[in-house]
Amino acid sequence: MSDADVSRRRFLRGSAGGALAVALGGGLVTSGCTSVNIAARGDGGQLLDRLRDRGVVRMGFANERPFGYINHGGELTGQAPSVGKAVFRKLGIDEFEPKLADFGSLIPGLKAGLFDVIAAGMYITPPRCAEIEFSNPDYNAPEALLLPAGNPLGLTDLRSVRDHQSARIGVLTGSVEERYALALGIPRDRVVVFPDQASGIDGVLANRSDSLMLTRLSLNAALEERPGAALEISETFFVVIDGVQQNGAGGFGFRKGETDIVDAFNRELAAMKAQGEVLEIVQPFGFSKNEMTELTAQELCAAPEVV
Repeated sequence: MSDADVSRRRFLRGSAGGALAVALGGGLVTSGCTSVNIAARGDGGQLLDRLRDRGVVRMGFANERPFGYINHGGELTGQAPSVGKAVFRKLGIDEFEPKLADFGSLIPGLKAGLFDVIAAGMYITPPRCAEIEFSNPDYNAPEALLLPAGNPLGLTDLRSVRDHQSARIGVLTGSVEERYALALGIPRDRVVVFPDQASGIDGVLANRSDSLMLTRLSLNAALEERPGAALEISETFFVVIDGVQQNGAGGFGFRKGETDIVDAFNRELAAMKAQGEVLEIVQPFGFSKNEMTELTAQELCAAPEVV
């Protein structure tokens, strides 16, 4: 979850097969992962027209702060849903239905037609670009480590975990952080996978892992829910693999072939960025001008792939 591809931002472990958990209405239900090709007609798709007719956007999210979550009032909020809602309102759609999924199930759920858009701050990576369409990113965030108070192992970034003889790195299931760790040569038995943000924090507190890697934004938001916890956050860093910086740039996901709505979404998003509206929307969730970006989905989709 980060985030938190990650990631938030996290790497898709596979979009077909297995069980898919998605919240429909008030409960979490399980559905097969059979893909449905709703949009890929080669004509730009008709999703925007359908959404305008229906008047409601179904937003897939993974309940990860600050990217997308249900607040204490039961409302879908966070960086991605808030930006997404503002863009969709400009496109003529004013109502939004939350659809909760495990992060690793977001792409299969989108492809199965269980929601219309992924609004979870999902990192734009080449493997994901092969699966779905992405809007341009609305942020680019560095990583950080969650550590026990006092940082007993002296960990500072992912390379410091690798270079330590026994340090364990915690990552979320389906995350780019997991792939980064393995690509840098951290042994699999020192990569501890957690299903979500909360269990990752609990894992560090219970010494099941020596660290948890997510974005600084995710970790700061998570610790706000754990006042007094004996934990600290490292300085931020971008992971570098084979000399290439791995950007944590997140956007909105749509089904393959729905290029018309992506183009319309990008036009409104660009205008909002230029007017400072995006920054104004995301600041309450811990984002700053430092996380704003002019990267494009095209650039990120063409980036060298981490193997």
